[in-house]
Amino acid sequence: MTTFPARILHVGIDREWRAVADFVMDPANMPRWAAGLGSGLTRDGDDWIADGGPIGQVRVRFTPPNDLGVADHVVTMESGLIVHNALRVTPNGDGAEVAFVLLHRPDMDAAAFEADAAHVESDLATLKAVLEGGL
Repeated sequence: MTTFPARILHVGIDREWRAVADFVMDPANMPRWAAGLGSGLTRDGDDWIADGGPIGQVRVRFTPPNDLGVADHVVTMESGLIVHNALRVTPNGDGAEVAFVLLHRPDMDAAAFEADAAHVESDLATLKAVLEGGL
């Protein structure tokens, strides 16, 4: 059994946590803050299809809406690689904490992992700006 190194990337958002969770859990909102989705998402049954820019087309399956702030999603790359993304919104005082668990997969070298982390941090900063600036 193998586990991979992980990094938790997070951001505090000065907005009521439930509003943040509802926004984050709605796949239609992801192109507003997640740059890796390229031109947006198109629904395909229970999945969503995204033009992932340089990584090609990807299939994304989201956790159903829930009361816990869990916004996990599974991304299947054109290559067949499946990536499980853990994304959580947690109450934090009068606001919210949004956390993403980034795994250092064996197919990534250190530079690719750091680049992935930078993309996630940028996406979280965009999410904060969108939500604190208003929907």
